[in-house]
Amino acid sequence: MRSIIRESIETITPALFVLLVVHQLVGHYEVHQSSMLPRLTEGDRVLVHKAAFMEIDAARAARWLPWVRADAGDEWHPFGEPGRGDIIVFHWPRDPSQDFVKRVIGLPGDTVEIRSGTVYVNGAALDEPYVQRPLADSHRAITVQPERYYVLGDNRAASDDSRDWGTVPADLIVGKVQVSFWPLEHFSFLTTVATAP
Repeated sequence: MRSIIRESIETITPALFVLLVVHQLVGHYEVHQSSMLPRLTEGDRVLVHKAAFMEIDAARAARWLPWVRADAGDEWHPFGEPGRGDIIVFHWPRDPSQDFVKRVIGLPGDTVEIRSGTVYVNGAALDEPYVQRPLADSHRAITVQPERYYVLGDNRAASDDSRDWGTVPADLIVGKVQVSFWPLEHFSFLTTVATAP
């Protein structure tokens, strides 16, 4: 009897550990808006890589890794930082209990302006093949502050985004959308669309 219990514990413990790690690294999200049409539709379920933009306190890590040098305040991003064209899930800055999904358009330090529906970053027009019907609207230039990101929905006519309420603080970003998995007919890998200005 003891051997059965021990074998059960030895089998279940690693499985629970793996599930815990996966849960910390990957989340799922249901799209509640039509702001990302045609790429994502309302009701689609997506997998979110929650560690994609993970920050590590470099100075603290360097205490454990003697061959590494880091100053106080240094941060590492082992998987990278949000990039232009990434689709992200984030807590809405006006009400963090709500999650939104949008595309990163402006990075910290960028100047973003919309003229007659065309988005300009640092004075250069973006090529945005993912936008089906751009609006003819205009929005004044805004310089994205450090640790913040300018986001827009692909379906600009139905998107509540940085044009309306400003930029997204980095600490409100949940992660990067990697896969649309449900319904099955919408299954696809969501790669970053290069939109260099």
